Amino acid sequence: MESSPWQTLSSKPIYENPWISIIEDQVINPAGKPGIYGKVSMKNIAIGIIPIDDAGNTWLVGQHRYVLNEYSWEIPMGGGPKGIDPLESAKRELLEETGITAANWQLLMKLHTSNSVCDEVGLVYVARELSYQQAEPEETEQLQIKKLPLRDAIEMALTDQITDSISVAGLLKVSLQE
Repeated sequence: MESSPWQTLSSKPIYENPWISIIEDQVINPAGKPGIYGKVSMKNIAIGIIPIDDAGNTWLVGQHRYVLNEYSWEIPMGGGPKGIDPLESAKRELLEETGITAANWQLLMKLHTSNSVCDEVGLVYVARELSYQQAEPEETEQLQIKKLPLRDAIEMALTDQITDSISVAGLLKVSLQE
């Protein structure tokens, strides 16, 4: 592992809420010059799930994303508290958003969503051997659920109909395994 060419002189909390904290660091950059670096620290792990049934179908979740002010189609996903088994969080999120449970789970990938300003870690699981119940979305979620062939969801990622980074990365990686 390479050592960091950055030197942190001090860190100052700027803002905090239940989901994120924003920190401003005074630094010496790799060129040896003083500067500042702002970073967003996430309090949860981002967890995405690609459920796949025996017929090769998957489910997408559509919702309006406040920060983007756009409607977004995504794989089912949510946050998992650090310190809790991410697989348990994945099971909870899949049930909440789609009403689906799964008997078979595989960790597909780990990724960093925007590593120049944010420390968010994302995990994507593939869920198989599905069972169906009632969805239990959170009160802040006004979700639309779409069942479609996995190949159609992959095509949506390739044609920018899905732009969420975790969804795109997960769908493209699972396409190499199917």
